[in-house]
Amino acid sequence: MTAAIPGGDRSTMMKNGKTKTALVAGGAGFLGSHLCETLLKNGYSVICLDNFLTGTAGNIKELYRDPHFSLIEHDVCKPLEPSGKLDFVYNLACAASPPHYQADPVHTMRTCVLGTLNLLEIAERHGARFVQASTSEVYGDPDQHPQREDYAGHVNCTGRRACYDEGKRAAEALCFDFLRAKRVDVRVARIFNTYGPRMHPNDGRIVSNLVVQALSGRPLTIYGSGAQTRSFCYVSDLITGLVRLAEVAENPGAPINVGNPSEFTILELADLVLELVGSESRIQYMPLPEDDPRRRRPDISRAHKLLEWSPTVPLREGLQHTIAYFASLAAERRPRKSLRTTRPAARILQKAPTAATA
Repeated sequence: MTAAIPGGDRSTMMKNGKTKTALVAGGAGFLGSHLCETLLKNGYSVICLDNFLTGTAGNIKELYRDPHFSLIEHDVCKPLEPSGKLDFVYNLACAASPPHYQADPVHTMRTCVLGTLNLLEIAERHGARFVQASTSEVYGDPDQHPQREDYAGHVNCTGRRACYDEGKRAAEALCFDFLRAKRVDVRVARIFNTYGPRMHPNDGRIVSNLVVQALSGRPLTIYGSGAQTRSFCYVSDLITGLVRLAEVAENPGAPINVGNPSEFTILELADLVLELVGSESRIQYMPLPEDDPRRRRPDISRAHKLLEWSPTVPLREGLQHTIAYFASLAAERRPRKSLRTTRPAARILQKAPTAATA
């Protein structure tokens, strides 16, 4: 469903005397909602596009106060033509945690491929710059450490994670085909593990799992030995990287790793969560999932050179903000039984066009 199209001149991010407009697909999700918020603060008009499969109305409820924010409820797998002129298209429209993208693997692959194609064609028609939120999962269980953008990866193309891993790899192929054909100015960010407020408590990611378990006094679930490593980037740092990638004048012409190169074992993360929460929860070991990466750390030399970007929020500080967020959710005593929540009725005007009417 579509809200009123944003409009009106602003004194900041302007193009030819008019406010620049960004379409954020997946804008009601964890990363998408933070991106929408940041773009609004930077002076953009923002159109949030989401089917609310994993995004929630609560993530964007505060944004409705801004007259330059609007919502389209729509699945990117179906064609769409937003009204008005777009200057940027950000594609964050895909479930990113294994329990969610494995729940409907066919839809995950469709979102990665058809969804990206539909959004690329929108960007082409509007002459908009396109930012693809890819993932470190394109490297699979890597043989190279740390992972550089020129590493082709070690991915199981028939495993349970393939719908996401290979879907994102196919999406990158589409993006660079459009770029080489000079059809769209495409930039691709390979996002490493990111955490922070607005993560869903039941999304199955390691940070949210451990924090929620520690706050509730339940055992902390560790898969495998806990010696596997991850690099955790706080959400504000990640969003800064995405925006810089979008706004840098010269197209990088290659993927850009966006993540925090500080590497921690899962056991180190669990110990820090227990310390910050003040929890006496014990650790419960479970079998390692299929194709779970053993080590994950980005080489961000390219981002540092081309975007003048590197993360600034240390893990301890970021976890303190994240724990406070989940603690506030627990204090509300309103358990989130479903990812899909009641969306704001205000400013919703009409259904987005379907494939038959687009």
